[in-house]
Amino acid sequence: MRAYRLWIVVILAVAVLSAWMSLSDPHINFLGINRKVQVVQGLDLQGGSRVLLQVSPGTKYDSDTVEQAIKNVERRVNGLGVTEAVVQRQGEDRIIVELPGVREQAVAFDSIKSTGLLEFVDFSTVTADLPEGACILTTEQVRLTEARLPEGATPPAYTDYTCPSEDLLNPTEEPALLQNGQPYKTIMTGAGLADAAATTQGTIGTQWMVNFVLREGGDRVKDFETYVANNPNRPMAIVLDGRLLSYPTIQSGLSDMARAGTMDGGIITGSFTRDEARILAAQLKYGALPVPLDIIAFDTIGPSLGEISVERSIRAGIIGVITVLVFMLVYYRVPGIAADLALLLFIAINFALYKFIPVTLSLPAITGFLISIGTAVDGNILIFERMKEELRKGRSADRAIEAGFERAWTSIRDSNISTIIITIILYFFGNAFGASAVQGFAITLGMGLVINLFTAVIATRTFLHTIVLVAGEQLRARPKLLGV
Repeated sequence: MRAYRLWIVVILAVAVLSAWMSLSDPHINFLGINRKVQVVQGLDLQGGSRVLLQVSPGTKYDSDTVEQAIKNVERRVNGLGVTEAVVQRQGEDRIIVELPGVREQAVAFDSIKSTGLLEFVDFSTVTADLPEGACILTTEQVRLTEARLPEGATPPAYTDYTCPSEDLLNPTEEPALLQNGQPYKTIMTGAGLADAAATTQGTIGTQWMVNFVLREGGDRVKDFETYVANNPNRPMAIVLDGRLLSYPTIQSGLSDMARAGTMDGGIITGSFTRDEARILAAQLKYGALPVPLDIIAFDTIGPSLGEISVERSIRAGIIGVITVLVFMLVYYRVPGIAADLALLLFIAINFALYKFIPVTLSLPAITGFLISIGTAVDGNILIFERMKEELRKGRSADRAIEAGFERAWTSIRDSNISTIIITIILYFFGNAFGASAVQGFAITLGMGLVINLFTAVIATRTFLHTIVLVAGEQLRARPKLLGV
């Protein structure tokens, strides 16, 4: 019984922690974990945006190129903190992007559509002031355009290069600026960066900027370091997808570091908002798109249908749980009390983990959770029926409980493990084919099966032994209380 006393302390601690996390939205800052514990809803519950992309007409691409574009778009939107974004292929050249909780068209467009071609451009001889957002032509843009041309095709004249307007659904073209009739020279592209992060500067933290780290041996990094070393107090332009972000002056201290070989990164400044800085950092960190993408449709999805579905699902779940609790109590009596306590603990642990991990709750995910409740009850029924057989043979309550758990354990273990294997297959199927609904169902069902091995076996067993310890005499005098 000493071991069970220890287990009862552990179970009570887990119950209190789970109840606290389930009934509140705490901010945890402990052992390096710093996060807000809260429910994360999927697109079908909270609404958001759905964007349809298509490879730009006339662009050379193959299936592998489109798959790489999908991966890069997914990394970008996840890097922005969009939880459970869905990025999947439609047909040969189209990509669907679903962004839960994102309803601003500009944020959705900027985060996924831009090819993310960042260039550090030679502006050492530029004397005229150029506004931010100006469309300029660079040697890297020319190189990429010529590389995509069909074999034998004539490259366009420099004066024919254009940039799209800000309205991505209704793009217009404006001429790209040249320098003395020639493209501006690209010193280094974003491929030379190892990392990037949005941050603020100043005591009040109102000016957003992007810190970047150079990749050792990266694309033209040596040329970049040479340029910085040789051009102190001169401007260097930062260009993203043909648009001028800024052209800050190279500080003399940075040039000294470049000459000494100790420069490992720098700062991109501009009139950035918080969202603009985060989007730029995500584009630089998670890579450029291998092909240009056009946005051909944008929909804002409201949560009204999700609210109705959630309300009905919760109502059905509550009715189902209450029915199960009453059935276990009436049919199994005292063991039913232990099973009901274990089931309530099971629900609290699951919901607490959903908020902590977090697990995105969609309608399929909620369905998986409700099914897992049924599996939790199945294990208890197996145990109690074996226990009743032992009691009918004249065994004491303690011996009957132990025999019931030992003989039912193999059945519970094998059935749960076989279903867990199925959930693993479903998860990887959903990941491979972009079926996020299947993934959500597999995650919640699989988690429930694993937690059930704790609550149905250890928690129920501990509760039963504790009850027998407290009310042993009454149970021996009235065996019907044990369901016999």
